[in-house]
Amino acid sequence: MTISVRAGDGQESATAEPGDRYKWVALTNTTVGVLLATIDASIMIIAMPDIFRGIHLDPLVPGNNTYLLWMILGYLVTSSVLVVTVGRLGDLFGRVRMYNLGFVIYTIASLLLTIDWMTGRSGALWLLLWRIVQGIGGAFLVGNSGAILTDAFPPRQRGLALGINNVAGISGSFIGLVLGGVLAPINWRLVFFVSVPCGVFGTVWAYRRLRDLSERSHEPVDWLGNVTFAAGMILLMVGITQGVQPHDGHAMGWTSPIVDGFIAAGLALLAAFVLVETKVAHPMFRLGLFKIRAFTFGTISTFLSALGRGGLMFMLIIWLQGIWLPQHGYSFEKTPLWAGIYMLPLTVGMLTAGPLSGYLSDRFGSRPFATGGMLGAAVSFVLLELLPIDFPYPVFALILLLYGLSMGCFSSPNRAGVMNSLPARHRGAGGGMNSTFMNSAQVFSLGIFFSLMIAGLAATLPTTMSAGLIAHGVPAADAHRVSSQPPVSILFASFLGYNPIEHLLGPSVLGHLSAANVHTLTGRSYFPALISGPFRSGLRVAFAFSIAACLIAAAASWSRGKRYVAAEHEQAAAAAAAADDVEVPAGQEDLPTDLEA
Repeated sequence: MTISVRAGDGQESATAEPGDRYKWVALTNTTVGVLLATIDASIMIIAMPDIFRGIHLDPLVPGNNTYLLWMILGYLVTSSVLVVTVGRLGDLFGRVRMYNLGFVIYTIASLLLTIDWMTGRSGALWLLLWRIVQGIGGAFLVGNSGAILTDAFPPRQRGLALGINNVAGISGSFIGLVLGGVLAPINWRLVFFVSVPCGVFGTVWAYRRLRDLSERSHEPVDWLGNVTFAAGMILLMVGITQGVQPHDGHAMGWTSPIVDGFIAAGLALLAAFVLVETKVAHPMFRLGLFKIRAFTFGTISTFLSALGRGGLMFMLIIWLQGIWLPQHGYSFEKTPLWAGIYMLPLTVGMLTAGPLSGYLSDRFGSRPFATGGMLGAAVSFVLLELLPIDFPYPVFALILLLYGLSMGCFSSPNRAGVMNSLPARHRGAGGGMNSTFMNSAQVFSLGIFFSLMIAGLAATLPTTMSAGLIAHGVPAADAHRVSSQPPVSILFASFLGYNPIEHLLGPSVLGHLSAANVHTLTGRSYFPALISGPFRSGLRVAFAFSIAACLIAAAASWSRGKRYVAAEHEQAAAAAAAADDVEVPAGQEDLPTDLEA
């Protein structure tokens, strides 16, 4: 079926429903692209100790933790900033063309990450810069995949297609944990090299098989909007990530004038961006799309769900690596890999519920599944909060499975509802807007979760640690030095698979202690017992925040209204115009006809 609408410039735009074979090609290729992009967002978390040892740089030395933090967050921040822009570029120049370009950038960056020949801070800077470039490629992949699938699949199947694609993206974050833990001990370069052959294959496949089905927009690029948005987001996210680092004797940097300046400047530029978008003729950020009820409340739900879960992965990893696994016989060096393995029930839940809920949402609409998923996620956080620190693993695994099922039930229908609500010409920009809210919420969530956790540790850990070290023979000066370390260093130590007490005391201090005291201090139980109380206090506050975010997201999801598919309204409007022999004005053919549907 083909619908043509007369445009003001004398051109015609046509959208044809593609054949069955092509839509599955589009689904498999874009799913591979999104999976690769999201695996690389998390693969370095577990591999970080091996990477830093490979370039001969201690990430816990003061000043070096900035490299550690930005190697993890640089990729995510870059993707968050650019995903709207690349979605808009897809609307202008072709979604498949921009997606294919993303595969090329991603593959080249992965190769250059592999061949880092430098050591020390120079080697870390090389990795950091090319991680940012890799994030650019990831933004092109993620920012256009949803629009490509929405173009390729009819409305009755979009929930299934977007569900598979979306679940692959979320699952990639957890698959990356295990993959990094397996590859990094063999050779740290494999963490990056594994993406090269996959990227080459995906690039060739995309260029040969994907074709552009979108309506091409010939509007000029909103450069002022792009610049103010990118600069504002970068400054805001830099301020948030710097805020969790120590400053001038304080556990965190929220009192730093530099942090406050970054955040204030970022908010000012974002306010200027909103003003620009209301004035320019062809804005990058389609504020008019928020008139569509399904899009607005679906995007709010996306933001709140990501805000609730963004820091969860880090908190669970620290819980497992720093406390639970050492208490159950695992050496600190082996905890990163096993933390990823023990979190697999979460991925299983997502992979199970995502495609199924996406398929069912095609028939019954997004609202009941997305709302139910958020309520299930809130219940999961309540159950996690009730768990003791030394929990029985089967209960922990069942809660993770419930959370995975809940997020799969939410994410697939929610994304399908958002993409279905968008007019065809604005799917790239609208999908990018939705992804930006999700990615930026994850960065904000990290700042919130880490701040809550560090505040809890800073209140009691220094005194407890100093007294415990002195009681086991550590000289008072050394005990004070170690206990005065910023709490973020303690968190990073357990997060990176170090034995924190052994690493912070060092051989010079341990060499003067009795064998019994050394055995106690560096054993598997001393540090978990030391950190359990403060960690538990911070964890409860963090989970309470996540519960609130999920409940508000559930309310927003229910407020989206009944099933709304913009394409069906576009076709009905065009058919009515043709029947009445009425010309649809250029630029008005894709506006929603029922904003409250």
